[in-house]
Amino acid sequence: MSVVDGSPETVPSAPDRRREQSGWVWYDWANSVFPTSVVTVFGSLYLTAIAADAAIADKALNGPNPCPSDGDGGTNKLVDCQIAVFGLHFQAGSLWGYLLATATIIQVLIVPLLGAIADRTQNKKRMLAVSAFGGATATVLMSLVSGTNWQLGVILFILGNIGYGTSVVIYYSFIPEIATADERDGLSTRGWAFGYLGSGLALLIQLVVYLAHDSLGLTEGNAAQVAFLLSGIWWAAFTLIPLRRLKDHQRPHGQERGPGGVVLGGFRELKNTLKLARAYPLTLAFLGTYLIYTDGIATVANVSAQYGSEELNFDETVLISTILIVQFVAFVGGVLHGVVARRVGAKRTIMISLTVWLFVVGAAYFVQAGQALQFYMLAAGIGLVLGGTNALSRSLFSQMVPPGKEAQYFSIYEIGERATSWMGPLLFAAVAGATGSYRPAIISLVVFFFAGLVLMFFVPVRKAIRAVGNPEPKLL
Repeated sequence: MSVVDGSPETVPSAPDRRREQSGWVWYDWANSVFPTSVVTVFGSLYLTAIAADAAIADKALNGPNPCPSDGDGGTNKLVDCQIAVFGLHFQAGSLWGYLLATATIIQVLIVPLLGAIADRTQNKKRMLAVSAFGGATATVLMSLVSGTNWQLGVILFILGNIGYGTSVVIYYSFIPEIATADERDGLSTRGWAFGYLGSGLALLIQLVVYLAHDSLGLTEGNAAQVAFLLSGIWWAAFTLIPLRRLKDHQRPHGQERGPGGVVLGGFRELKNTLKLARAYPLTLAFLGTYLIYTDGIATVANVSAQYGSEELNFDETVLISTILIVQFVAFVGGVLHGVVARRVGAKRTIMISLTVWLFVVGAAYFVQAGQALQFYMLAAGIGLVLGGTNALSRSLFSQMVPPGKEAQYFSIYEIGERATSWMGPLLFAAVAGATGSYRPAIISLVVFFFAGLVLMFFVPVRKAIRAVGNPEPKLL
């Protein structure tokens, strides 16, 4: 162990740091397949179709249900079929939206507590293993969902989402333990870049299977099931690398003995953290700024396919190609952000990145319908800044977290991101509804990047780092 910059904080020696850091980045590679393949691409399509089939079957068995059969005048079964939960009926096409909202609420309730427990336990790596393998197992089991059993798919997705959210919080909390203040930006951007490369490769394999399903003797549903199976195996297999190389660094924290004592201590720790967070207003100021511009980033990523399909009239092939372009260019963008941050500092690089976001989103307004090359160029622009902005935000936030409370603060970081993720989609939908066009809706999102840029300028990050007692990096 060594003392860093005269601070009482200790991190491993240089050779040990390099080994742990090389292992750490592999968890970005491992877990990114879940949000990319399961959440963004295959989960919504497959579970929604299963729910619609269940509604059709329910109509056949039980009579009245506003759900047409295949020959009923071309009515959209995803919109008009209804399914029931606890006596409440809603459209099958709405299942995915409700499921994402439910999964987020459950994460908000569970993940902060698990983060507090992780900060008190002496075996954080074991918690990482349990949450990662638990999420991966739930993902593998989603491949067994078939027929009309959408309820099983819902339960497994929620379990996978909990495993993903918990493991990511614990994973982030390793940053201050394995990297000096000046190493964190490079480490975080490498991890984020690795994540996009890994998820891009996994998605490419899955899309090849999906597009060639007829020649492989599979239905579209079977291809989605294969995607779930491969996602879970990918996640679990590559998690073995960080688990072999990372070490537990926590010092004794409290006098609890046994699992029950650690859980009770976690409740107390979480309560104290929420109470004392006000003592670090600059950390909260940065967090608030991050939540604004990351909502813009997430909204652009989530509505780009809808914009391409509904406003620009692109077919499925163009949209799939665009997803892959974003994934692989994001790898280059993540590495590039790390290079720039080493020269000008993380804060300045984030501000440069937000400026690029302003131009990219503005350019989306002018993309002509049917012009695939323009859309591909737009996707490349998004990929260039998509990973790096969040990667540097992650490393910069780690500098502003009080020592010993890393998992708790990163749980607030993650949950805050999810709790505010409704603002961008709401603005997009409201503007589209008011104007009847997605073009003003997409350009309305520049407000998130402009606000984030202005607020970031005024956040005194070096003062925030000093306030929590952490060593300062040379460049900010």
